[in-house]
Amino acid sequence: MTAINRFQLPLSAMLESFFQALIEGLKLAPAHEIIAALAGIASVWFSKKESVWVYPIGLINTLIYVWISLDAHLAGEATVNFYYTVMSVYGWYVWTRRDTQQQIRLHVSFSNRKEWAQQVSFFLICLITLFFSISYLKALFFEGAIPWADSLAAATAFTGMWLMTRKKVESWYWWIATNLCSIPLYFVKGLVVTSLYYFILLFLAVAGLADWKKRANA
Repeated sequence: MTAINRFQLPLSAMLESFFQALIEGLKLAPAHEIIAALAGIASVWFSKKESVWVYPIGLINTLIYVWISLDAHLAGEATVNFYYTVMSVYGWYVWTRRDTQQQIRLHVSFSNRKEWAQQVSFFLICLITLFFSISYLKALFFEGAIPWADSLAAATAFTGMWLMTRKKVESWYWWIATNLCSIPLYFVKGLVVTSLYYFILLFLAVAGLADWKKRANA
């Protein structure tokens, strides 16, 4: 047997195992997880279109995922979904504010150097705080927690949501990072529908980045 064949067999077995887990997970997925995923996809689509409907639809997604995350011992993701819920109410208000001529006040824009420094600092503070908090909670309540992965996914999400309420193009970079972190995190936890949901969101985030760049340049 050649070296190539020796490496092909384990890879083939891994792929087969992955797809079997994916199919089984989809079959066993509870209705509330499917509803949350569909609401999340719709919410990101509205965000891409710069529609205020991103927030009311997103609230359905975030409220359900607070429960799902706690049940899966993902304390960081539960925290970030609670944060999403609060920020969705705030973002809904900010996105609909109008000036005296009844024109929308907030428009899509790029971050300047100072704002980049602020968002990176915000991300690092969230990451460090979440890591130590989740590590502490792991010993007390959440035995199945994965502190480094959970805190990384949550910290990027915290940053992305904050920037989205301000209609910053850079929010999409953070959403892309969130999706890349969340795909394997939820799959390992057996939440296959949610893992697939973040896979779809990854492509929507790339499309959203392109759309918002055009809006900001215009």
